[in-house]
Amino acid sequence: MNKDATVFSQLIKFLPEYQFKKCVQRYKGNYRVRAFTCMDQFLTMSFAQLTYRESLRDIEVCLNSQKNKLYHMGIKGNISRSTLAYTNENRDWRIYADFAQVLINIARPLYLKESFGVELDNIVYALDSSTIDLCLSVFPWAKFRKRKAAIKLHTLLDLRGNIPVFISITDGKVHDVNVLDDLIIEPGSIYIMDRGYLDFTRLNNINLSSAFFVTRAKKNTQLRRLYSRTVDKSTGLRCDQTVVLTIKKSAKEYPEKLRRIKYYDSENKKQLIFLTNNFILSALTIAHLYKCRWQVELFFKWIKQHLRIKAFYGTSENAVKTQIWIAISTYVLVAIIKKQLRLGISFYTILQILSVNLFERSPILQVLSDINEQNETTNHDIQLNLFDF
Repeated sequence: MNKDATVFSQLIKFLPEYQFKKCVQRYKGNYRVRAFTCMDQFLTMSFAQLTYRESLRDIEVCLNSQKNKLYHMGIKGNISRSTLAYTNENRDWRIYADFAQVLINIARPLYLKESFGVELDNIVYALDSSTIDLCLSVFPWAKFRKRKAAIKLHTLLDLRGNIPVFISITDGKVHDVNVLDDLIIEPGSIYIMDRGYLDFTRLNNINLSSAFFVTRAKKNTQLRRLYSRTVDKSTGLRCDQTVVLTIKKSAKEYPEKLRRIKYYDSENKKQLIFLTNNFILSALTIAHLYKCRWQVELFFKWIKQHLRIKAFYGTSENAVKTQIWIAISTYVLVAIIKKQLRLGISFYTILQILSVNLFERSPILQVLSDINEQNETTNHDIQLNLFDF
């Protein structure tokens, strides 16, 4: 890379420009646009994510203070608060949703051999949602409760590398289980979900697609035991049974046999009951798989702490979704850079270094390598070490 290029310029070299143009053309994003293109908008909003800008005015002042460097950073349009507000409100958010998917498809193969704590050949996904609270008077379209607005991020996380492969942004009233209708089930994959996704019609669809699920039973789930397997109770297992549903409606929705595993979590002093259609893996492996579901919770916590997805630069649905999708794209882009540059430092550390070095004219590998990892003792790394990928 050109040593005289800014760090931000070197970052955007990792973007597949041709694929971005295809996403723009698909939704006519640059139709009759002369001054501030979709690429300008994407780079400006990515800059805001990387440098933790608080508002549109903050973005405008910061970038215009380095006006002589903007063209070489790829931002060719004039930066103004009103222009950025208008484009966020009116330019189709699906451009950036599609481009995020392009980056996800690049990132996933890079992390294909990553370990997530359980040695399996299957692709393992964790499915969950996170609610972002909003002000009802400012975001009236984000329906949730009578006096409260919110949106939900429904996310399917590939546990190898913690890459979000599917994200659906809905208002807060949409129940979690509905997102199962939007998933394209991959045969042979394992889907880990909490009991909020216990819907036997949808679970049967996963089973018929030759995929596996691991979830938890509810207290009122009525099952009849057919036979039991021997378990080693010293491992925390209490039983491993083959069961069928006894309620007529549930049995019609899921007519096949299920596997019920009881496990005692000594750390939290809690008994957990798992339901799965996988009769091949050991009972203890199933219990460990469900424990890995916590990684999606950490993913939500991490992006809320380190990306701008809780406070928004615009109030319309289009502006909110645009900001979230560009934030996800920025997250995945940094994940790609980390792997392609073979960086050994944590994801958090990379973002912190980039946030204060984007205007520097140094090789990006040198900037990201000149860090003493022994000094990485922040609370962020201690709490979120799952993201040291």
